[in-house]
Amino acid sequence: MGTYVVAGGTTGMGRGLALHFLRRGDRVTVVGSDPEKGRLVLDEAARMGAGDRAAFIQADLSSVAANVRVIEEVKARHDALDGLVLTAIRHFSRRVETPDGFEATFALYYVSRFLLSYGLTGLLEQAESPMIVNICGVGITKGAIHWDDLSLERGYGSIQAMLQGGRATDLLGVAYTANHPDGRTRYLLHHPGFTDSGTSSLKQPTKTIIKLLAKLMGQPVEKSIQPIIELMDDPPGKGLLAYDRRTPVDPSLPTLDPENARRLYELTRHLLG
Repeated sequence: MGTYVVAGGTTGMGRGLALHFLRRGDRVTVVGSDPEKGRLVLDEAARMGAGDRAAFIQADLSSVAANVRVIEEVKARHDALDGLVLTAIRHFSRRVETPDGFEATFALYYVSRFLLSYGLTGLLEQAESPMIVNICGVGITKGAIHWDDLSLERGYGSIQAMLQGGRATDLLGVAYTANHPDGRTRYLLHHPGFTDSGTSSLKQPTKTIIKLLAKLMGQPVEKSIQPIIELMDDPPGKGLLAYDRRTPVDPSLPTLDPENARRLYELTRHLLG
């Protein structure tokens, strides 16, 4: 029986992976901001006879304090973790600044994943073959880190913010593995492709457009999670793994540059306390 934490596990691919783990007999803690969606996951777990192996932590992961609380709650419940799945993301049509001073997309897409990755490493290292799965856009080279304006105070665009978050998350994986060269924990950056995973965070007319595109071109969650399950069950190597579906991503891409990864880590390492 494995033990997993799925951040952003009440919807989309996170929910799909959480239910997959529960079906095969694992323990799963799901983290999400909406208590009603959390209850629905627990109800589904109960229907499959896995209610005693499922837990929900309500948390707004755009908050540094909330991430720290999640880490402490998970540590109090478990002595080891086989996997940490990071999927929480939300589209912000206008700039939102978190209480910690971060642009909200950056806070969810990078800061939360940064805190949870490093904060739960101790538990992961207690497992036999642990893995962090970061569902992102690795392999995409559009967008950039705005080094002198990470919070996009001088001109915000929702696509610009999403692309910066994606590029920051790529660098997170590179820096994490560089910082743990002898660790057991593998770090998987995984680009699932266009997936029909819901549009609850979108506003009109974007919501309608994405819904239509998802029906026409998006693959279902059940299909998108299969390559991740295969890579988790039979990892092809150690350290950093970067995949676009089942295809390895070229590690020499500029978006995976080790120097930039170190630079971003140094800019945000103070958050680790």
